[in-house]
Amino acid sequence: MSASGSERAKTPSDIRAMKGGAPIVCLTAYTTPVARLVDAEADLVLVGDSVGMVLHGMDSTLGVTMELMILHGQAVARGCTRGCLVIDMPFGSYEESPEQAFRNAARLMRETGAAAVKLEGGVAMAETIRFLTARSVPVMGHVGLTPQAINTLGGYKVQGRGADRARVMADARAVAEAGAFSVVLEKVPAGLAAEVTAELAIPTVGIGAGVDCDGQVLVVDDMLGLFDAFKPKFVKRYATLAEDARSAIASYAQEVRTRAFPAPEHIFADE
Repeated sequence: MSASGSERAKTPSDIRAMKGGAPIVCLTAYTTPVARLVDAEADLVLVGDSVGMVLHGMDSTLGVTMELMILHGQAVARGCTRGCLVIDMPFGSYEESPEQAFRNAARLMRETGAAAVKLEGGVAMAETIRFLTARSVPVMGHVGLTPQAINTLGGYKVQGRGADRARVMADARAVAEAGAFSVVLEKVPAGLAAEVTAELAIPTVGIGAGVDCDGQVLVVDDMLGLFDAFKPKFVKRYATLAEDARSAIASYAQEVRTRAFPAPEHIFADE
């Protein structure tokens, strides 16, 4: 509890301490109203670079900029008081060097108030993760399917099958050994995810990685049925809000065209 008596926000250390305990609940958020809804239940609130596809109509996450992540990070921070707030580092903001990564991670945290950053990559990013964590930047890793690398991975394919299993395992180990406080496992076979989870001392958060991970994450617009352009196999829709919105908009349009809206109760009298 904080000095004011309200529940304090979870920290990266709190998330790490959840390893092997109650499953970690993680959802994305991109706006203040949605952040307030998510924060009421989530242990970890992620401002994902998926915002580029979900809210801005991009074909992939590659067009997302630091400025866009900061803008949405600030919006989410205004509605996040309980969960650990983590923000994705966008493509091109950390791959060049550990020094570049630190400058951009520090900017993200400074300008948004985020508790940590998330970056993609395993063995290749271990030095960068080590550099950041040594300089007080908590890092959440992300291995398996890494959406920022779809051009080299050949699309949104399952990772870690057959001979590729060793690569994904090595990536997960490298992230943990470098000092990350947790790691996202995306679109990997459930058996491999269970093996990684059992071996690592840090929590795994799965998305399309089976039930044995230490936690789960979904894009909030996917699970609410707001974003329904396509539906990955690993998404469960807990609502159909896009359908509800289409129906409501159609009803509004019909009432405007027939002058049923505004009705007398929506009108201000002259006196």
